[in-house]
Parts: sequence; structure tokens; C-alpha cells
Amino acid sequence: MSVVPLLELQDHDTAIDRLVHRRATLPERAALESANARLAEIATRLAEATAARDEVAREERRLDDETRSLEEKAKAVETTMYSGTVNSPKELQAMQADIASLRKHRSDLEDNELEVIERREGLDAEVAAIVAEQTGVEADARGAIAVIANEEAKIDDELAAERTQREAVAQTIDPATLRLYESARVKARGIGAARLLGNQCQGCRLTIPSGEVDRARHAPAGTVTQCDNCGAILVVE
Repeated sequence: MSVVPLLELQDHDTAIDRLVHRRATLPERAALESANARLAEIATRLAEATAARDEVAREERRLDDETRSLEEKAKAVETTMYSGTVNSPKELQAMQADIASLRKHRSDLEDNELEVIERREGLDAEVAAIVAEQTGVEADARGAIAVIANEEAKIDDELAAERTQREAVAQTIDPATLRLYESARVKARGIGAARLLGNQCQGCRLTIPSGEVDRARHAPAGTVTQCDNCGAILVVE
């Protein structure tokens, strides 16, 4: 049996290995990985900024509720004071003092609320900026995913064609030689058969002893000879 078809098989296997490697190392995969890492980091920052903003917003609502409550109390005292039901000057004076105290407290709370509002608005802006950043990175990730899917489809078509052609060649090789070829490919990192040019194996590019070269060149037809260095089946043409 001629072992020359092994070179065709090797060519197909080499092409398949390159396509598989190309599929696994598409540049967009690194871009997608980077985008996903950024999204994870952004998600952490967004969660922290949102939590801080929500806490300040709760403080703002608390101050607003307390301010409204103080004004309602002041108005209630004022209503009673001007209702005519209280005639004692001492009581009226006490009510006036109470109203003044309530409104002073309300004014102080309003000042605090303004400070809190400014803080909340700053955090709103920070959250909005982070969300905008997140949106941009998500768009980058979607773009990378689309390119990856497109490139994978193209490579898969090439792989299918190579594998079909490989199978056709493999069927022309006797099973024992094919098993030896597959075993050599595992040991030699993908090289199962190689040409013998001069005294050099084209699989490992190392020099073979002249005695081995002579035996390979004068071996009977169908004899399988392997490189002593890498184990690839030597094809003498």
C-alpha cells in the first residue's frame, strides 16, 4: 500500500488544526472577555453608587416629611391661636413662641435638606454616567458577539469541508497504518506523517542517520517507516 495518501491526510489534519485554533483565538474573543470584565467592574461601581444615592434619597425624603410635619404643627398652633378660643395673654405668648420654635426648626431642616438634595443630585449624575458607560460597553460586547458568531459560522463551513475531504482520504488508508498515524499525531503534537527530504524529516526538521535514511528509501513498497526523533511516518517520494 502506498503511504503517499498519508500526506494528503496530514494536510487536511493540519488545516483542521489551524481552523480549530483560529476559531478558538478569534481577536474578538479577547475583546469580549475584556468587555465582560469591564461590565463586572462597572456593575460593582453602579451598585455602590446606586446604594449611596438611594441612602441619600431616603434621607432627603425623611427631612422633607419632617419639614412638612413641623409646618403642619405650626399651622395648627396658629389656627388655634387665631381662633378666638384662647384669651390668656400668657397662653398666646407661649403659642407664638411655639410657632417660632417650630418654624426655626423647619428652617434648619430645610437648610439640611438642600445640602442633601445637592448630594443626591451629584450621585444621580454619577449613576447616570456609570449607566451610560455600561450601555456603551454592552454595545461593544454585543458587537463582539455578533462578529464571533459570523466568523465561527465561516470557520465551521471550512471545517466541515476539510473533515469531509479528510474522511474520504482516510478511507483509502488501511486501518493499521491509520491507527499508527493517529498515534504518531498525538505524540508529535499534530504531525502523523512527513516527507523525507534528503536526510531530514520535514515533521520535526531534524536530521535522520544515513543508515535509517537508506533503509527507508530501499524498503519494500508498503513498508511503514517512522522518524526516530518525532515518530512521524516517513513518506519517501
